[in-house]
Amino acid sequence: MMMTEAAHDLGFKVVVLDPTPNSSCGQIAEKQIIAEYGDIAQIETLCRQSDVVTYEFENVPYQVIENFQKDYNIPQGFKPLYFSQHRIREKCAAEQAGVLCGNYRAVNNRNDLETAVREIGFPCVLKTCSGGYDGKGQLVLKRETDLNDAVPLLAHECILEKFIPFDYEISVIVTRSITGEMTLMPTGKNIHKDNILFMTVHPSHLPPVVEKKASEIAQNIMNNLDIVGTMAIELFVVGDEVYFNEMAPRPHNSGHYSIEACHTSQFEQHIRAITGMPLGNTALKCRSAIMVNVLGQHYEGMQRLKQECRPQVYVHDYGKGEARRNRKMGHVTFIDYDLETVENMVENYFEAV
Repeated sequence: MMMTEAAHDLGFKVVVLDPTPNSSCGQIAEKQIIAEYGDIAQIETLCRQSDVVTYEFENVPYQVIENFQKDYNIPQGFKPLYFSQHRIREKCAAEQAGVLCGNYRAVNNRNDLETAVREIGFPCVLKTCSGGYDGKGQLVLKRETDLNDAVPLLAHECILEKFIPFDYEISVIVTRSITGEMTLMPTGKNIHKDNILFMTVHPSHLPPVVEKKASEIAQNIMNNLDIVGTMAIELFVVGDEVYFNEMAPRPHNSGHYSIEACHTSQFEQHIRAITGMPLGNTALKCRSAIMVNVLGQHYEGMQRLKQECRPQVYVHDYGKGEARRNRKMGHVTFIDYDLETVENMVENYFEAV
């Protein structure tokens, strides 16, 4: 939806493929093709109707993009999906780009897990290599008895990661054009609740050494993997050290603040990158910006906030049909509010937080 709005602002028309009738994007695009992300025939229909094809969802089968990019203009290519859809491939790619990763091991069965735990030590985190998000498909192991709880996950290919006692998490939103031009959004600090991104805060007031490392990491990954488009790279900060966590091959929740707070949003920047337009100015145009995710249990509170039309409070409703618990229904961006004021407003409107 937000990418389509940016494309419209730049003068483009949009055809979207989405399996959900009347999807968020489909509500404002010129046309929606209702089909699954792996529907070869309908994806080819989409490609034939488009001058440029992009994806904004990490679960599009990378093999589909790999096949179609030979004949159609898909500037992102399959690589961002190939690496981000498998945690071990993702870690290897980050290491090849010279990025620091925490200790990890591949795990396929109970014996692998026991061996990996002996080598890595407690605490550690067991994750499925594919399909996990927002805390799903992972388990923190703190002691030997926790291994019994890991049995359901071991039905899948997994990775065991050393738990990193990070001071905080940051997101770097980076965009690389088909021309090779590259820009970064201001780095934000992320706050999570129940393993779901809750809030992103700008400015992040990072130590200069951390800011420099984060910027270099993002640029190295984009250049080394030859990635085009907008990516989100999540990093753990421990003191002055920066560790790779994961990457998302698309604009990200943590960059949504940029719609109101930056001269060029992450969505506009992505459209510019894949069409070869000059990239825009990503600097903040305000003193501060705080983005708050709105989940299903907070939906009514979001509607109340929207009706009150508070100054410099921007409510984005994604137009999803059912407000299920922990389903991302929208976000709110607070411009030039201090963190304490935002926290008080969130507590007032989103009582379930």
